[in-house]
Amino acid sequence: MMTLSMTLVFLVALSKGESEQDIKISSLGKAAARRDPDLSLLGSCQPAPSCRQCILSHPSCAWCKQLNFTTVGEAAERRCALREELLARGCPPEELEEPHGKPEVLQNKPLSQGTHGEGATQLAPQRIRVTLRPGEPQQFGVHFLRAKGYPVDLYYLMDLSYSMKDDLEQVRSLGQALLTRLKNVTGSVRIGFGSFVDKTVLPFVSTVPSKLRHPCPSRLERCQPPFSFHHVLPLTEDAKAFEREVGRQNVSGNLDSPEGGFDAILQAALCQEQIGWKNVSRLLVFTSDDTFHTAGDGKLGGIFMPSDGRCHLDGNGLYSRSPDFDYPSVGQVAQALSAANIQPIFAVTSTILPLYQELSKLIPKSVVGELSKDSSNVLQLIMDAYNSLSSTVTLEHSSLPAGVYISYDSQCGGPEKRVGEAGDRRQCNDVRINQMVNFSVTLQATQCLPEPHLLRFKVLGFTEELTVELHTVCDCNCGDSKQHAPHCSGGQGHLQCGVCSCVPGRLGQLCECPEAELSSPDLESGCRGPNGTGPLCSGKGRCQCGRCSCSGQSSGRLCECDDASCERHKGILCGGFGRCQCGVCHCHANHTGRACECSGDTDNCASPDGGLCSGHGHCKCNRCHCLDGYYGALCDQCSGCKTSCERHRDCAECGAFGTGPLAANCKVACVNVTVILDSGPVLDDNWCKERTLDNQLFFFLVNTAGDRTVLQVRPQEKKDHTMDIVLGCVGGIVVVGVVLVLAYRLSVEIYDRREYKRFEKERLQLNWNQDNNPLYRSAITTTVNPRFQAESSLS
Repeated sequence: MMTLSMTLVFLVALSKGESEQDIKISSLGKAAARRDPDLSLLGSCQPAPSCRQCILSHPSCAWCKQLNFTTVGEAAERRCALREELLARGCPPEELEEPHGKPEVLQNKPLSQGTHGEGATQLAPQRIRVTLRPGEPQQFGVHFLRAKGYPVDLYYLMDLSYSMKDDLEQVRSLGQALLTRLKNVTGSVRIGFGSFVDKTVLPFVSTVPSKLRHPCPSRLERCQPPFSFHHVLPLTEDAKAFEREVGRQNVSGNLDSPEGGFDAILQAALCQEQIGWKNVSRLLVFTSDDTFHTAGDGKLGGIFMPSDGRCHLDGNGLYSRSPDFDYPSVGQVAQALSAANIQPIFAVTSTILPLYQELSKLIPKSVVGELSKDSSNVLQLIMDAYNSLSSTVTLEHSSLPAGVYISYDSQCGGPEKRVGEAGDRRQCNDVRINQMVNFSVTLQATQCLPEPHLLRFKVLGFTEELTVELHTVCDCNCGDSKQHAPHCSGGQGHLQCGVCSCVPGRLGQLCECPEAELSSPDLESGCRGPNGTGPLCSGKGRCQCGRCSCSGQSSGRLCECDDASCERHKGILCGGFGRCQCGVCHCHANHTGRACECSGDTDNCASPDGGLCSGHGHCKCNRCHCLDGYYGALCDQCSGCKTSCERHRDCAECGAFGTGPLAANCKVACVNVTVILDSGPVLDDNWCKERTLDNQLFFFLVNTAGDRTVLQVRPQEKKDHTMDIVLGCVGGIVVVGVVLVLAYRLSVEIYDRREYKRFEKERLQLNWNQDNNPLYRSAITTTVNPRFQAESSLS
């Protein structure tokens, strides 16, 4: 039997495992959604030999399919580059092959309230086709409008173990009041009833025949035999039928504290036809005053077969296969409730409330409420839980195919209600009736899908779904494919996306060369430098038909140019603001420099007064280059500014303290100077630091207003040395104390050593030893075996 503490540890561990998986998926999706498109274009697209490989290499890559776009000997890989680069090299826009993904709305019924909640359209759109290019995120919106009066099915699942005897009396009169309260907020309500105890095997219940017939302590009270789960009343609008069937129920009994509630929840979720669930808001009210058995506990009763996840109700509504299958796990229960779109309300007593709160974290769209000892507050508890569940909108999706990631953002009705309380961007809380919430969903694929995939979205607790058809675009649709195309030397090859694929026996960019002539020395001479010297094609390509077919970023008649060897700025070729051609950067407009690192903009040089570099420098490469004596990002500081401290020092001293060289005629010498003496801290380095004739330190700040100068003087604050004196005294006392202790310890050590030496000296002078001492007795006793001695003498 699983104890409460063991169950809590199990639930917390499972909760952490799911959270890590959610965090991993969520973080991958959000990183894709936050990708900066400008940064992804810089130095990311690399040459590729075919259009398909080009568009799969990076989402920024484009392919030029124009015939004869590459020069003689230039590799076909050069057709793959950034769109801007291909256009700059002369590729017409209509010849660019640059497929992109996109979302397409296929069905979008407008949101509506319906009649009393029935027939309402709360989720839009209903069907979308999303085409993904690997590496390129696509985004679409999902809208939800909470309708008024949406119908409700409520199934009341009650623990009928003996400890719930008082609670049963309250539930017997619950039906009419519950239907009345719910009809005030919804158009249609149906209610059903089921009960549970535990598996009818040892050690969960007593198998003594008399106890199986009457498990309650007193023989005089009404009691029914134990059972696992009993479906009593299908969902109905008849409140009297609910009260009548509940009135016929009696409590039962079992041996251990945990109950078989998981068996009951699983059967109530799986047996939808028997329970009578409709496509409305489904609520399952679970009431109990104790813990629950979970997977593995069945082994105590000799049950080893795991729960098969199927409905096993017999004609009487009893879970007939309970002794055959183990209890379901938390994961099975959560999955079954989510698949059936059932929202559980756990109404439990205070002693086990923390356990069910941990359980609720593992079951989507579930709430927990504290039940009084006699269930007298169950009606208000159900109403509060229903209001909480119906006002929480959580968007969920089905399983994702491999290589596809998802992220969410939400608009919950205003900037102040952007996301859920826990920061969950697929959830909105406190949603009112007729309030619309909007979700932004971002999908990104990192690989091609072998076939289209259907991804389903739904709002937990509601039956409407959004179906998303996922497709991936992983190939080019150039539209120029021809077998034996005339462009390829009169039909010697097949044309696809501007590139000739030669038939067997032909080689060359246009299939112009027979393979038999490949090794001709005369042809190879055309692939070498002057006088036939140097390696073939500069070692950067192959010689075919007397011409060089360059590889990679090489170009030129002899592949002598390397279009990847230009200067780099911040690790990026040509700074990302130019095109590398034969080792030289050809910069875009408004950029200069060997690596196009110099921008023609002046934004970073603009001074607050509207000028450039504060008038004390010139702007080059969008940076200020200051004149001699000035420094700072805007040349707004100068190394000679501190000379004003020397010019105004004497006026500051005589005006503030009446001392110094100008003390006798301060008013005449400093006629245009106003001295203000104040106190406070010195805030920055603009303050001048000086000393008076009597060595008193002071600071002053020079402010010029027209032809007058204002000196703000602040003498150095005198520190209160009281604390320093106190700390010094305490420190001195401590030091003296430590010295005294060490001195005492040293004197004791010296005395002990002297006494020991004296003792050793006296011991050596003794005339008596141990052997002569009559009081001494040896600690060793010698025993002689007479038999052993006799045998020795005979031998």
